[in-house]
Amino acid sequence: MINREKPSLAYLGINSNRSVHWNISAFDLISNSILDHKCELTSSGALACNTGKFTGRSPKDKYIVVDDLTENNIWWGEVNHKLSTESFERLYRKVTLYLSNRDAYVRDVFACAAKDYRLKIRVVTEYAWQSLFVYNLFLRPNIQELSKFVEDWVILAAPGFIGDPKEDDIRSENFTVINFKKKVILIGGTAYTGEIKKAVFTVLNYILPQDRNVLPMHCSANVGERGDTAIFFGLSGTGKTTLSADPERKLIGDDEHGWDANSVFNLEGGCYAKCVNLSREKEPQIFNAIKFGALLENVRFFPKSQVVDYTDTSITENTRAAYPIDFMDNIVEPSIGKPPENIFLLTADAFGVLPPISKLSVRQAMYHFISGYTSKVAGTEIGVEEPQITFSACFAKPFLPLHPVRYASMLGEKLKSASIKVWLINTGWTGGSYGTGKRIKLEYTRAMVTAALNGHLDRVDFQKHKLFEVEMPVSCPGVPTALLNPENTWANKNEYEITAKKLADEFSKNFKKYKEY
Repeated sequence: MINREKPSLAYLGINSNRSVHWNISAFDLISNSILDHKCELTSSGALACNTGKFTGRSPKDKYIVVDDLTENNIWWGEVNHKLSTESFERLYRKVTLYLSNRDAYVRDVFACAAKDYRLKIRVVTEYAWQSLFVYNLFLRPNIQELSKFVEDWVILAAPGFIGDPKEDDIRSENFTVINFKKKVILIGGTAYTGEIKKAVFTVLNYILPQDRNVLPMHCSANVGERGDTAIFFGLSGTGKTTLSADPERKLIGDDEHGWDANSVFNLEGGCYAKCVNLSREKEPQIFNAIKFGALLENVRFFPKSQVVDYTDTSITENTRAAYPIDFMDNIVEPSIGKPPENIFLLTADAFGVLPPISKLSVRQAMYHFISGYTSKVAGTEIGVEEPQITFSACFAKPFLPLHPVRYASMLGEKLKSASIKVWLINTGWTGGSYGTGKRIKLEYTRAMVTAALNGHLDRVDFQKHKLFEVEMPVSCPGVPTALLNPENTWANKNEYEITAKKLADEFSKNFKKYKEY
């Protein structure tokens, strides 16, 4: 525990009548979480918690304070909702009063592994396990750094505080509010820790491009034996974490990175892995990282045991594990690599029409980057019979405070100035759409990624897809040749063309909103 002379949060307006725990150890956070009857230990030693009503992010309840700094700069609309300075001040007073009457946990952390861009963040949380999450996910200062820590940003997270939509000018009882002028983030009404993580990412998506000419990216990244960096863009369920956790390559990070003139660097100090259907056989590195010190969210146990049943999604399919990156056994230290030689744009195409791997030109790379396509399979709702198309600009739409074209233009400039290969990888379906076709085997996807990384695909012929115009390799080690051209895997070629045209039309319709920017 860091000793300070009468440590106080009074300067934030939190005049605590209860205990304030300053940067206490992970062991103490775990102990307090169990003593408060909010968490329990699993058989692996990880701490398991339940985040309550909210088991995922609530993007419609994210706000940015509108003022002279942000009014003409933010990409307002569907993603970024306005909140007045008056409403923010009212909420701030309420949240600080609420925290004044509860035990509080203070955690001082860094964002950005590259020290030139390091952001110092003070996070005040209501629950001990929230503080453990912050400790695990961000970069951990040493004792000397903590002794002289002066924060750039403050986060106040009060899940027990319930907002008043009428009085507070918000949509519902929960909220995440970012004030760029005061450098404060308020989170209330939700205990889902991903709100903390993605609020920081949103801040970095604002600061890094404008102030530092750094491209922030929603991607994983790893490094090969010869020092070559690969980055993997992709939305949830496309394989971003799985494909970057390669035993033959060292992990830089699994989710958020910055790319400057000389490097790719992790924005975080930990991993927040989805663990639905997790197994030692399929993902051994992630499975083995879930040990004492790790935090599991919304998992269930096998009956009469503390053994986690990762197939149980009765609380949510969005079960998560948060752990420091050094819990992985094959990482880069510090979490920094060279600029990428290969970029993979991942999509889970449930229509089964995109090639499992294809090479993109710079123009195509920018197009697919700003499209950010994937698809969600039909759920259990009555009448939902087809896959649902999802476009998330730059593979990060909910976290973009600036217009997506700003980020896509930065990517284009980097691609034009260097010899970087960009690949579109379909980890979804082949031989037909979801319900008819089959999911592309992970072993095939890994083989294709490996062939791209080791240069084998530089020595094979390519053919152009007649509709999407991407370049498809005619052969790849470890992959059936017929699989490489998706049309070959469909029994009904006419049906393939109709389905492919339907998806291409959706791409064009989505792109219109960016074309005239």
